[in-house]
Amino acid sequence: MIVAFSVSPSASEEDGGVSEAVARAVKVVRESGLPNSTNAMFTNIEGSWDEVMDVVKRAVEAAGEGSSRVGLVLKADIRPGYEGQLTAKVERVEKHLSE
Repeated sequence: MIVAFSVSPSASEEDGGVSEAVARAVKVVRESGLPNSTNAMFTNIEGSWDEVMDVVKRAVEAAGEGSSRVGLVLKADIRPGYEGQLTAKVERVEKHLSE
């Protein structure tokens, strides 16, 4: 499965930003060893249901350190029997764009 998620605690930086808290969440994802990517809006992670949800939970907890509230947006593509789709899906789109 692939999960795209965005986690944001209540504003914790002086300017209202949350980049430090988000960095803690992304660190958890990257240290998980699962395929992942991060962009301006979401972090994507690929693995089994249990693996991915465990990482998402730990990422939310890391982002929420010192905050009384955390928002989580999560979208999942559950497709049993498929692996490597984090990159393969993008490659298929790029192929069509190059035609």
